[in-house]
Amino acid sequence: QFGKLMNASHESMKVDYEVSCDEIDILVEIAQKHPGVFGSRLTGGGFGGCTVTLVEKGQVESLCQTLREEYRLKTGKECLCFETRPGDGAREIIF
Repeated sequence: QFGKLMNASHESMKVDYEVSCDEIDILVEIAQKHPGVFGSRLTGGGFGGCTVTLVEKGQVESLCQTLREEYRLKTGKECLCFETRPGDGAREIIF
């Protein structure tokens, strides 16, 4: 369900708010078609930048390789791909 919401969010940013760009849309499209991907979307303020993709742990390396290869073929540009993990999030620290 969360992955579907990510995909829908990207589509809304692309169509409704027009804050995506061709390069980001290409990355999202490549990722969304890859096995093990739950969802992918633009992240940040829009107009370029980065995507975030939720993918099964066993598919991370394959996804990154696919993104690098297909993005280069479609755009002639290189893309940087790296794995991250969620942190604990915001919380209050009392000294």
